[in-house]
Amino acid sequence: MPMHDWTRVAAGIYHDFHHEWISAIKHALNSSLPESYYALAEQQAAGFGPDVLTLHDDHRGVHTGGLEGEGGVAVSTPTARLVACTDAEFYLRKKSNVVIRHISGDRIVAIVEIVSPGNRKVTGAVNASIEKVWDLLAQKIHILIIDPFPPDKRAPSGLHAKIFERIEEQPYELPADKPLSLLAYECRDQVRSYVEPLAVGDMLVPMPVFLTPPDTFIEIPLEETYQSAWDTVPKRWRRVIDPVTG
Repeated sequence: MPMHDWTRVAAGIYHDFHHEWISAIKHALNSSLPESYYALAEQQAAGFGPDVLTLHDDHRGVHTGGLEGEGGVAVSTPTARLVACTDAEFYLRKKSNVVIRHISGDRIVAIVEIVSPGNRKVTGAVNASIEKVWDLLAQKIHILIIDPFPPDKRAPSGLHAKIFERIEEQPYELPADKPLSLLAYECRDQVRSYVEPLAVGDMLVPMPVFLTPPDTFIEIPLEETYQSAWDTVPKRWRRVIDPVTG
């Protein structure tokens, strides 16, 4: 199932798909994460990542353990390349992402974010998102960002370019023929970014979400989870989004 052109529909239609894709990713993670990790769909107020970074657990601190002997974790190099209220604001406030937590204190280890139109169209949202990414990386929380929208005037070279400039103070340009992107950030003492550019019509490749210890990650089957979410889109809107095969 290739990536579709989500600029064809209003924010509300995309929000419904976004909700289903988040759920599919959460289910995929919980079926393959090591025992000491779990994933939740958590609502956010704005920008990337939840505003509350802790959960209350009467048993926190009791659980221990790392990754030894736990399956489902890769330890090789990822295949991705290294390197009044508007509708948009309304749905930005309602959107969720997937948060991966470790059972020791239920601490956040990684976040999976699917960009919405509000991340671009709401005044100040782009800068707020970049600052949120920076804050999360400063706390050594790994991030996977799925951006199915092309660059616009608020992010003319794409979101990764603005994030990369904030981290490296160097320019980055998406290929002109692949304006969408999958972005994985691994944060240790340094930040590594893995970028997979794509275009409408491209198949989605698996992307890494990093855990602990260093260089340990799990790959999310984006193609399969996207297909699962697409199957829930009403036919009336599938014909709008994909007039050829919808």
